[in-house]
Amino acid sequence: MPSFYTYLGFLIIFSLQTPSCSAVNHTLAAGQVLAVGDRLVSRNGKFALGFYKPALPAGFASKYGNITSPSWYLAIWFNKIPVCTPVWVANRERPITDRELKQTQLKFSQDGSSLAIIINHANESIVWSTPIANRSSQAKTSVNTSATLLDSGNLVIESLPEVYLWQSFDDPTDLALPGMKFGWNKVTGFQRKGTSKKNLIDPGLGSYSVQLNSRGIILSRRDPYMEYWTWSSVQLAYMLIPLLNSLLEMNSQTRGFLIPYYTNNNKEEYFMYRSSNESSSSFVSVDMSGQLKLSIWSQINQSWQEVYAQPPDPCTPFATCGPFGICNGNSDPFCDCMESFSQKSPQDWELKDRTAGCSRNTPLDCSSNRSSTDMFHAIARVALPANPEKLEDDTTQSKCAQACLSNCSCNAYAYKDNTCFVWNGDLLNVKLHDSIESLSEDTLYLRLAAKDMPASTKNKRKPVVAAVTAACIVGFGLLMFVLLFLIWQNKSKWCGVPLHHSQGNNGIIAFRYTDLSHATKNFSEKLGAGGFGSVFKGVLSDSTTIAVKRLDGSHQGEKQFRAEVSSLGLIQHVNLVKLIGFCYEGDKRLLVYEHMINGSLDAHLFHSNGTVLDWSTRHQIAIGVARGLSYLHESCRECIIHCDIKPENILLEASFAPKIADFGMAAFIGRDFSRVLTTFRGTKGYLAPEWLSGVAITPKVDVYSFGMVLLEIISGRRNLSEAYTSNNYHFDYFPVQAISKLHEGDLQNLLDPELHGDFNFEEAERVCKVACWCIQENETDRPTMGEVVRVLEGLQEVDTPPMPRLLAAIIERSHT
Repeated sequence: MPSFYTYLGFLIIFSLQTPSCSAVNHTLAAGQVLAVGDRLVSRNGKFALGFYKPALPAGFASKYGNITSPSWYLAIWFNKIPVCTPVWVANRERPITDRELKQTQLKFSQDGSSLAIIINHANESIVWSTPIANRSSQAKTSVNTSATLLDSGNLVIESLPEVYLWQSFDDPTDLALPGMKFGWNKVTGFQRKGTSKKNLIDPGLGSYSVQLNSRGIILSRRDPYMEYWTWSSVQLAYMLIPLLNSLLEMNSQTRGFLIPYYTNNNKEEYFMYRSSNESSSSFVSVDMSGQLKLSIWSQINQSWQEVYAQPPDPCTPFATCGPFGICNGNSDPFCDCMESFSQKSPQDWELKDRTAGCSRNTPLDCSSNRSSTDMFHAIARVALPANPEKLEDDTTQSKCAQACLSNCSCNAYAYKDNTCFVWNGDLLNVKLHDSIESLSEDTLYLRLAAKDMPASTKNKRKPVVAAVTAACIVGFGLLMFVLLFLIWQNKSKWCGVPLHHSQGNNGIIAFRYTDLSHATKNFSEKLGAGGFGSVFKGVLSDSTTIAVKRLDGSHQGEKQFRAEVSSLGLIQHVNLVKLIGFCYEGDKRLLVYEHMINGSLDAHLFHSNGTVLDWSTRHQIAIGVARGLSYLHESCRECIIHCDIKPENILLEASFAPKIADFGMAAFIGRDFSRVLTTFRGTKGYLAPEWLSGVAITPKVDVYSFGMVLLEIISGRRNLSEAYTSNNYHFDYFPVQAISKLHEGDLQNLLDPELHGDFNFEEAERVCKVACWCIQENETDRPTMGEVVRVLEGLQEVDTPPMPRLLAAIIERSHT
């Protein structure tokens, strides 16, 4: 599942410009009209319907002045909120001009079958209308029919109480209100589809759409069409709804009065949410960036607060920054233009419409009678643009660059895995990877006119830049020297407690790149790969077997390098992998570890070619990992949070003793503090709920991840599994089964079948109880790792844990 984040901020929408109102009512009878300046107001006064002209909110800082739409629309908006927020717009694609306005009205037909916006009363030119309702089975005369604005914000043509011939809730614009169904009718195929607006003052059809159909929830870009985020119906029922319930309960603004629902039967499938507090105001929207957002009105702040966004990374939606735009989810604003490109329409960008993207400052040199003078600017740590063309014949990077230069339509190239890729049109969906969770980081070579190259535009500053660069290199070299000296002197006493065994006093070694290249036979034997590089097996001249992690030269690779050295370089423990040394030459960053002959824990738990671990081995692995984490949290000078505990990061030596590895995401907390704010996040499936709220974290995030790992050690299977059968799609979330069976006293069915019943019941029960305590939603309910160690070793008793709310919700859903 997709991993989940919470975003807070303003949702800047429209301000209202309406003529003075001459009539206020909540209903129109057949044959009546609503003139410009009149309004329908719901009985509770919460919603109003009328003609309005969008403008930027008062106080909005705009360098273009008071930007106002040239057009008028029929809309429903929140009537009592000072920031005008339309919830439904009728004539999205046919706005009304100032000239037409004087002759415009909303008319309810004489027979009560339809509503229409008409211009010119004599000719009745129709701007917009509802479908003509089939009233034969419901209403025989117009007397029984009315057009009513309900307290929910739903505009309906009503023949009898709660018998609707048409309703605005069936024709959504860009948002959904409480009580509104979002989904489809399985019998008729009818769908309610939401589409974002164009910009802050134009409610027309924008770039992004959301719908729920037989495949689940789908977020897509309309042109070019691209699906970029989906939730299957099974995931929606068993994961998203319970998770959303849990998140709403954790948020003080939503606790107790926002309740999501999901219905899937033979006739229809839909998502809906309700509010138990009639005075509250909220909506779910697909906004101009392509994200789904839940917004709640804050009376204290007098603004809309975004309390939930999906997908959490604003760079996930396809081409959200437009052609030649570059997206960085950790920046505000998150969209910018590439080097030597400028916004095509700065005013549109200010209105949050980036579809036009960016354009070159200087045209490319495409003269046919001489070699191009264009050059390439490297953009590191990016996700490459969409729709590349692969060139099979260009087998070197220089040939790849030349192939791009020889084609006037080529705007960029990338050389990856000995393969040449070029882009012969707009560059779309380029994302900067400033997040540690990036799965791949590549370099894009952007073609620019020679005069626009960053180096040539800053010639006057070259001496200063060179001096600063040299100073930085020398300074960092001195820093590393001092660090290594301190490590050499203090390694065995840094954490202030005796270790399980001595690791020696030789310190970590600074290797030359040529030596590591020779030791690994030119990096030929690959042991594995991660987000920032690959791991290779090697042998030193003294026959010591090593594992060499070769990081890429990107910014994130640098951050991981420093995190590993600053954590593993200063500590040692029998259950932490030993850092032997490193290489820091030019742009080369390598880390050298002791080689673990039995690889990682996941290979033995989940892969058929791994060794089947007996119960005693599993139990000792659990205790060893717990000891390692307890040491990091409680015994070092600074508390170290690993942030990515999972079976892949637990290595096994020859005797299957475990060692925690991969400290590239580690965070440090001073002993005077209890929390730390970090952008680094671990792996989906092992993330504690508090990661999703964006708050500062504590060591309890490691405790949660450890609990999830314990469940996998017990069962020998992934916690989350999906499978297709001949008849249906099967979804299974093991923590639900684990805590249910624990409460029933049925441990036998929880343990890995490969154990064939050969296990210690008391130890297994203790491990299962600890695991279920560790995965409690509230971090204060989770034990510390020191307590976990004592329980696993049998030195401390533990009660049966309560059922977490999220798991209880999943169980309840599975029984309905």
